[in-house]
Amino acid sequence: MSERLRLIDTGVLFMLASSVLGALNGAVAKYLSASMDPLEIVFYRNLLGVFIILFTLKKFNVAFEKSKLHLLLLRGLFGALAMALFFYTIATIPLGEAVVLNRTSPFFVTILAYYLMKESISLKTFFALIIGFIGIILVMKPFGIEFSFEHVLGVMGGFFAACAYATIKRIKDIYDARLIMLSFMGVGMFIPLILYFTTNIFEFKLYTDPIIWALIGFMAIISTGSQWFITRAYSVSKASIIGVVSYTNIPFSIGFGIVLGDNFPDLTTFIGILLVIFGGILVSSKFPKKQ
Repeated sequence: MSERLRLIDTGVLFMLASSVLGALNGAVAKYLSASMDPLEIVFYRNLLGVFIILFTLKKFNVAFEKSKLHLLLLRGLFGALAMALFFYTIATIPLGEAVVLNRTSPFFVTILAYYLMKESISLKTFFALIIGFIGIILVMKPFGIEFSFEHVLGVMGGFFAACAYATIKRIKDIYDARLIMLSFMGVGMFIPLILYFTTNIFEFKLYTDPIIWALIGFMAIISTGSQWFITRAYSVSKASIIGVVSYTNIPFSIGFGIVLGDNFPDLTTFIGILLVIFGGILVSSKFPKKQ
């Protein structure tokens, strides 16, 4: 019993570390958005990530399966779109709200699993979905002046993240994790380039400030660290426990956002955040069936 409790505590600590690093990653992205376009941040962040992944692939040979290449590319597209929309909402709305809208992905995963994988939805899960989406509505404030297109994009980011997670379930036993990461980082490089050459919504700049490059490199390190801690957390503790603890990245993000100048969430937004967290915990948790 004590050994089991120790493992659970270790998993919780790993998840808390991941939540802090994830929130810090968002805070750095928000800070950089004052000097860079969000699409530039996406490009340079993924460019550095591609170099890191390619270096590891060069050191260790990885088998490549061509039969599911379309799913690998699709995962890359969904993940890249989710990242781009997340970074854009971080730059345009309070950090805490952006993170909350991105954390809607578990709800969309449940819905996609129902329609695409024919998984059943229990009464508890249906109740959780209703609670979660009421929370999203309160955060977005569709009947108030604070409602914006950026909030809609934040929800879309959560949807694309859910699509990426659903795709990972199909290819996780086929491709090495580094190839999966490389797919979305590679596509994440090309999306800003395509938009740059085909539209006028932003333009690349040549940055000479070493602080900017240091912060981009820092983002690459802490986001990798966050993913490592998540992996360790799920490997030593129950997914239901870790899923609950993962929502601590929301208050951490709110805190970092306030430090960067965001206002403390008003009552409506705060209630919405609590509902999203509660709904997400219900969706993530698995109760034992009665014998």
